[in-house]
Amino acid sequence: MLSLRTTLGHCSAVLLLSLASIVQAAPQHALTLYGEAPKYPADFKHFDYVNPDAPKGGTLRQAGFGGFDSLNPFINKGVSADDLGLMYDTLTTHSLDEPFSEYGLVAEKIEKAPDNSWVRFFLRKEARFNDGQPLTAEDVKFTFETLMEKGAPMYKGYYADVDKVEIEGPHQVRFVFKHAGNRELPLIVGQLPVLPKHYWADKDFARGNLDIPVGSGPYKISEVQAGRSIVYERVKDYWGKDLAVNRGFYNFDKMRIDYYRDNTVALEAMKAGQFDFWLETSAKNWATAYNNSAVANGQLIKEEIRNYNPTGMQGFIFNIRRPLFKDPRVREALGLLFDFEWANKQLFNGAYTRTDSYFDNSELAAKGLPSPAELKLLEPLREQIPPKVFTDEFINPVTDASGMIRDHQRRAYQLLQEAGWRVVDDKMVDAQGNPVSFEFLLAQTEFERVLLPFKRNLADLGIELVIRRVDVSQYINRLRSRDFDMIVGGFGQSNSPGNEQREYWHSSSADNPGSRNFIGLKDPAIDSLVEGLIKADSRENLINYTRALDRVLLWGHYVIPNWHITTWRVAYWHKLEHPQVTPQYDIGLNTWWVREVTTPPEDAETQAPATPATGAEQ
Repeated sequence: MLSLRTTLGHCSAVLLLSLASIVQAAPQHALTLYGEAPKYPADFKHFDYVNPDAPKGGTLRQAGFGGFDSLNPFINKGVSADDLGLMYDTLTTHSLDEPFSEYGLVAEKIEKAPDNSWVRFFLRKEARFNDGQPLTAEDVKFTFETLMEKGAPMYKGYYADVDKVEIEGPHQVRFVFKHAGNRELPLIVGQLPVLPKHYWADKDFARGNLDIPVGSGPYKISEVQAGRSIVYERVKDYWGKDLAVNRGFYNFDKMRIDYYRDNTVALEAMKAGQFDFWLETSAKNWATAYNNSAVANGQLIKEEIRNYNPTGMQGFIFNIRRPLFKDPRVREALGLLFDFEWANKQLFNGAYTRTDSYFDNSELAAKGLPSPAELKLLEPLREQIPPKVFTDEFINPVTDASGMIRDHQRRAYQLLQEAGWRVVDDKMVDAQGNPVSFEFLLAQTEFERVLLPFKRNLADLGIELVIRRVDVSQYINRLRSRDFDMIVGGFGQSNSPGNEQREYWHSSSADNPGSRNFIGLKDPAIDSLVEGLIKADSRENLINYTRALDRVLLWGHYVIPNWHITTWRVAYWHKLEHPQVTPQYDIGLNTWWVREVTTPPEDAETQAPATPATGAEQ
């Protein structure tokens, strides 16, 4: 039996701990990953990368690719229109000049448990949907439960550690987590878009259609032509227009997207003045396609904007669900037959750098051999991961750009022989004696010129590559059903990787239609590193886990790495203007505006009509 003094001492300790928790869990205007102070204080007036006095008005015209048949971006059915996120406000919004900080949007204040076992949002009482109905905690709970039950499978992975949502009042809601310690999850939950419960009450959320939905964001849909175009109109009485996080944003009265089935046609339409802004992903086009008088006289502006984001990994992705690609020696051999140096010289005007990491252009990328801190994470997995993780730095094969790759072909053939492949009657056959032929699924015409030299190099070893180009709708459906051998794709990264890594590499996402685990990874060692990364308790620990994961992915040869640049290449008509300070981690297009144009375009080329064809080399 405890003495009275012991009991009182115990109660005092509990009280002190409770008070400490209250202090640590005080409501904040912003959340950061490791509890560090956010860049912007509670009374900030606007972000540094906006023009707070930017004029409102005008129309921003852009191009879309392919087409669309749905206005519901939250489900896997159909192809949704671009930029539907403009219709929906989220609980919080992230700043574009910090690696990962979330500021209150629908939520005025945010409170989280000291051990990150829950997060609470205090909603702004003035928040409302664009039909005038108030936005409440009921809508937040409805949104979460609907996305988990009927939304795209990615949501189940993204919010897998959320146990329940509790309504604590009309404007107060708490998310309780299954496990404590996930520092990122409170910030991830803050990114939840809020859908109107009253609007969806008598509708089937899981059915894709072109019914115009109700949102609470700065824009609403004013015009839809199925598969051809969509027009967003700025909500003049938008409830959040005066918030500090929105000041200087959303300056266009209208935003119009016309769809093209061919990017070459779209580029010509852009140069003819049919739309205003173009993010150029082709080095060849950037070097040669803008030699016209509109550029020369400053009417059409070419600009490179520095990009401080990790470049992520774009590559030719193997679907290792296919027996043909199960053996890592086969994947390594096929990678040897892609001649980047020749492609960069002959096709890209020398504009690119080969991507050597899944987190290139950042401190997260693995370099050299593993550090002692990385080895501490990798040693328990030694029997499950490629031995070269411990002994060699991953370096992509390099050629002399002549187009002659005999040394690489010899090494590739040696690896294929080790995997049981052999040449019979000038045709490569696999370990089972089947002729080797596989399909590369494409939706972009521009990439064919990159693949044709690769196809020739494969043919030299008796391997047949079939390039199959399909329309966007079919392409998306085949990706969702994992009906492909190889694709070109990307795994985008931020400076604070976290829960999205489950979507990319974790066993739990491999069989989810619509997840980004295109490779088909089901590897316990990779799962362990992903979980460790997500639960990292410091920036230093996050970096070590990320570098360790990077090494294991690289030495698994799951993709043939492509290339990258560290700028955004944009072309835009002189009617547009952007702030002098650009955000580090985004183009910030929603901070741009239409300036007063005093001199109309005179070049005949800018007046030529162009009709969208309804329906990226990087």
